[in-house]
Amino acid sequence: MRLVITNARVIDPTQKLDQVTNLYIARGRIAGTGNEAPEGFTPDQEIDGTGKWILPGLIDLQARLGEPGSHYAGSIASETQAAVAGGITSICCPPDTSPVNDSQAVTELLQRRARQAATAFVMPIGALTQALKGERLSGIYSLKQAGCVALSQANNPIQNSLTLKNALEYTVSHDMVVMLRSENKQLKNDGVAHSGPVSTRLGLPEISPSAETTALARDLILVEEAGIRAHFSQLSCARSIEMIAEAKKRGLPVTCDVAIHQLHLTEMDVLGFNSLFHVSPPFRSMQDKQALLMGLKTGVIDAVVSDHTPLEKDDKLLPFGESIPGISGLETLLPLLLKLVQEYDLDLMTAIRSVTESPAKILGLKTGSLEKNQPADLCILDPEGFWTLDPQEMVSEGKNTPFKGWEFVGKVEQTFFQGRPVYRNPNL
Repeated sequence: MRLVITNARVIDPTQKLDQVTNLYIARGRIAGTGNEAPEGFTPDQEIDGTGKWILPGLIDLQARLGEPGSHYAGSIASETQAAVAGGITSICCPPDTSPVNDSQAVTELLQRRARQAATAFVMPIGALTQALKGERLSGIYSLKQAGCVALSQANNPIQNSLTLKNALEYTVSHDMVVMLRSENKQLKNDGVAHSGPVSTRLGLPEISPSAETTALARDLILVEEAGIRAHFSQLSCARSIEMIAEAKKRGLPVTCDVAIHQLHLTEMDVLGFNSLFHVSPPFRSMQDKQALLMGLKTGVIDAVVSDHTPLEKDDKLLPFGESIPGISGLETLLPLLLKLVQEYDLDLMTAIRSVTESPAKILGLKTGSLEKNQPADLCILDPEGFWTLDPQEMVSEGKNTPFKGWEFVGKVEQTFFQGRPVYRNPNL
């Protein structure tokens, strides 16, 4: 099918493109942009994009999809539908599935289910160690051959420094990105909330910033020694951003991301004891939040992720400290990013780059761009579309969001994956 979207504002950080023009799609790929159609191009369908934005399909580096079976809600079919409802067309799936993605068989199962759903591009991340126990290495070569785009310990960082050192040195020879979540389990000490006045007042077990920063310092030293490309996931502290900035200045091949909810919420939001605000790492202080936002503005933080964790209703009905941490975030990633642009002076191109060009570069992918001959993964957005988040209207099987009742400006109207329409807003 040949499709032209006319008179839309096309925004593509890869090409530094931001202009009102036409976009042409043929055979599932971008055929070009501009007021003149490519040679020999005759459209089968035309969409009037007047007043709309066209963005590359978003890339989410961290989203759980509920399969293979675990306590997470949903399935690859339901959660990829939720992803495209939020304009996301490429998703990295962490290895903390059940069974853990530490074998070729689990990787292939994920890819097979994703092909059956045919809604978005699912990229499995392989487990660095068997069963994520942090003891023996997984079959890294076979995971790469099966299609894993990176290696990770999900939320189970390796505590033994010698094991991590050996794992990094072995992985260098396979030329794979290692995604590291820096957390010292001893300093975390089963805590559930940021160490500060709120945790003291509520009597919640606390997690000090040093649980992250001491582990990050160790990890950076081992990464430098191994000479490996490392990506640090879900940073939450001001000091962590300073450490990454110093490492980049010294030329280390490191990148990092932050979960979108960390840029909006702080420890103060936990005051109501509401388990929907229980996340890992915890919401930090206002100073930490401001430092994270500045890190994104200045380019120290490369990418923003949803850290999508769809949970059953009962998992969030437990008392705060006993509930499972996590937020259902696929459908709020883009709206919350646009809110930063509207309310916190974040540059629009920087915001879009953090979920398109930058994640693609981190993984060495060809997606996240509207360049000619690239896959036609894109979303059409109504920048004036005003809406209020109702968890019951979310496409995801996980309704666990702390953003209930939040008002957003900017609504995804349609999403295309490989040139095919995979989502259309039901309220159009």
